[in-house]
Order: sequence, then C-alpha cells, then structure tokens
Amino acid sequence: MEPLSWGDIILALLGRFTPVWIALVVTFALSIRYKRRLGLYGKLFDNGIGMAGFALVMFWVYTALAVGLFDLVLTQDPLSAVTGMKNKVPGTALRSVEDGQYPYYLLGGDTLARDVFSRMVSGAWVVIRIAPLATLFAFMVGITVGLPAGYIGGRLDTVLSFVANLILAFPVILLFYLLVTPEMVQTGIPSYMAIVLFIFPVIFLTVLINARYYTQPARRNLMLAVLLFVLGWAYLSLISDPATRVAFLPRALDLFDIPGGILVVFVSVVFVNAPTVFRIVRGLTMDIKTRDYVAAAQTRGEGPWYIMLWEILPNARGPLIVDFCLRIGYTTILLGTLGFFGLGLPPESPDWGTTINQGRKLLSIYPHPAIVPAVALLSLVLGLNLLADGLREESLKD
Repeated sequence: MEPLSWGDIILALLGRFTPVWIALVVTFALSIRYKRRLGLYGKLFDNGIGMAGFALVMFWVYTALAVGLFDLVLTQDPLSAVTGMKNKVPGTALRSVEDGQYPYYLLGGDTLARDVFSRMVSGAWVVIRIAPLATLFAFMVGITVGLPAGYIGGRLDTVLSFVANLILAFPVILLFYLLVTPEMVQTGIPSYMAIVLFIFPVIFLTVLINARYYTQPARRNLMLAVLLFVLGWAYLSLISDPATRVAFLPRALDLFDIPGGILVVFVSVVFVNAPTVFRIVRGLTMDIKTRDYVAAAQTRGEGPWYIMLWEILPNARGPLIVDFCLRIGYTTILLGTLGFFGLGLPPESPDWGTTINQGRKLLSIYPHPAIVPAVALLSLVLGLNLLADGLREESLKD
C-alpha cells in the first residue's frame, strides 16, 4: 500500500478519536445546559480561557479512559515492534497486515519499530492514573495536617511546620531522584512510606463524617462502619505487595495489583507535594479563622474539627481547586522528567517522558518519535494551566 499523505493522516487521526469527540460533545452540551446549577464548575463555561483549558484536559482524560478501559483509539500494540517499521515516517503502511490489524503507522515508528501514535495515547493512560490521584492524596495529607496547624497553632504548628520546611528544603527533582532510585526501592522505604501516607485519606474522611454527624450517633456509627470497612480494605490492598516485605492481605482479597514502579512514583509524588499543600492550607486557615462566621460557630459550641472541616475548608475551596489543577500540571512534568531520565517506571513504559528520551537520540534525523509525545505533554499541561486560570477568575467573582 502507498503511504498516506498528511491530509489522509489528519483525517485518520480524527477518525480514531471519534469516541473522544463524542464524549467531549456530550460533556459540553450537558455542562452548558445545566451550568447555572453546577456552582463554580458551571461558571467555568462563562469563561473562554477556562473552557479551552477544560477541553484540552478532558480530551486527554477521555483518551486515557478509552485506551485503558475499552481498548479504543489504539491502532497497534504500544509495546510490540513490527518488522521493517523502525524509524518509519508518519503514514507508512505495514509490509504485511494480519486480520483485524490497522494497516498504517499513522505517526510513524520509533527506534524500536513501535507505533508512535499508540504509544502516545497509551502514555495518557499512564499519566491520568498517577498525576490526579497522587495529587488528590497529597491534598488529603496536606489538608489533614494543615487545618489543625493553622487553627490550633502553638507547638503543634511549630512541629508540623518544621517537618514541612525540612522536606521543602530539598530540591524537588533531587528528592524525586532519591526516592525512585533502585537502591532506595530495594530497602523497602517507599513501601513503608505508603503505609503512612495512604492512611491519611482514611483519617480525613473518618474525621469529616464524625464531625458532621456527631449529634446523630446512630447514623454516624453506621456511616463510619461502612466507610472504615471499604476504605480499610482498599488501604490494605494498596499497601500490600507480596513482592516486598509488606503483605497484609492474601492475593484472593487484594483488590489492586499495582506495579512496583507506579507505586513508588505515586508515593514519591504524594510525599513531595504534601508539604506545599500543608503550607497553603495552613495559611488559608490562619486567615479564615478570624472571620465572623467562625466566631459564630465557636459561640454555638461547635467542636474544633467541625469548624475546621465544615466552616473553614469550604471557604478555602477556591484557592485549593486552582492549586489542585496547577499541581496536577507540575506532577505531569515531574513524571515526564523521571521517565526522561529512566527512573521510576519500567523502561518499556509508554509514558511520555520515556518516549521522548528514546526518541531524542535521533532527533535531528527522525524528529517524530520525540516531538509527538512532547506535544502531548505540552498540551495537557497547557490545558491544566488554562483551566486553573479560568477557575481563578471565576472564583474571584464569588
């Protein structure tokens, strides 16, 4: 078969993303239709910058879900090489096509004869699985310790602030390198760090429900029993790894089978981001606790945790949501940096940093293996930054 022209390549790419376009159209149609009922999220659709950022972010989110959950969008196996396709230019046809196999490398082949397009969209699945969830865990850690530090103050604030500043004293990239090196992984330290860090979401949600329904003991106890059972099981599944010294559940009860490299990177992201979130939450709490509605809650006899979680935290959501979006972008860049230097994730991983590193060696001759994942990384981070800008502008109008 003849190679495809650039016009044919573009049309073929648009066709491969059909499920993503459909999901985007449905999302925007429903969001715009009901935007007046959706709070800050709905106001985002009155902001052009925010809408553009949201579109870019959701494009990659839906692409990742389509690839990871439904095996859509892909044209080839991202880990398999095809004979004769090494460093082939975009639109090159396969020499021999098996039944059901896509006949072209739409964006060319890399130095190991793998499909660049399939590795790019598979890389989105790697990023979407790690960056948002790891950032969410980091926020739960930072909020859980930042609220009491800012509200109670005193020695508790001094100790927690000292620990946070101690971690922040290390350069971020250097700290990442230290945590994901094979020598550090072999010591089992990342597994023990996971035991400590992953308990914070359980603590946060338990205290949240207890503070909200403290005056309704029967309802509170039922909710806590269900929550602790579900979260406890998930927590033990997360930290159980039979390949290491940490194994709390038998395989039959283990809900998650997380590869060691992803777990190490996940823990590292949480550990590095949590101190910064702590400082943001602490500063917001110290400011908000002086407001009249906090004094009114204290006058009503509300407990400290109720005031922190149900009076202070909701009123700090604007800056925290904006920082959450920005921090996902920073995490995406850090993941790309780690992959570029071959740290954390396996060498064959289709993550964008690893793919860029493998393609840079022949960049002057065959630019497409490095440029394609670089553009994907750039577009996702750009979308997150634009989304954060839109949310900031809308939150300031409240």
